[in-house]
Amino acid sequence: MDLTLRVLGVVRSPLTDPATAPRFETENAPQAELVLDPAYRAATKSLTVGQEILVFTWLHLANRACLEVHPRRDHTRPLTGVFNTRSPDRPNPIGLHRVRIMAITDMSITVSALEAVNDTPIIDIKPL
Repeated sequence: MDLTLRVLGVVRSPLTDPATAPRFETENAPQAELVLDPAYRAATKSLTVGQEILVFTWLHLANRACLEVHPRRDHTRPLTGVFNTRSPDRPNPIGLHRVRIMAITDMSITVSALEAVNDTPIIDIKPL
């Protein structure tokens, strides 16, 4: 079975450290740019400013061996299986981000409140 992912582009964000990045877009996540490979420019056709989309990322800095975490890094909470958390540390670190398109150019899409760190690979974009 072929499970090859294609990196469509990268996130450009002021966030650089996963340890201090917001856990959710509602926790003061900044605007960011989705800088896409020119080969995928046609795939952005019909996206519009104001539209909500789902951005799927590959959380490349995640610990893929991690199976349990203390939710929200709170050690007073019991260890929980990662499949019952939004932890970036997991066997297949796929990030899911609900954002609103703020601007579109030939090479990038500016989006609202994205909690992914700079240089995070983008693996898909879907309409909400």
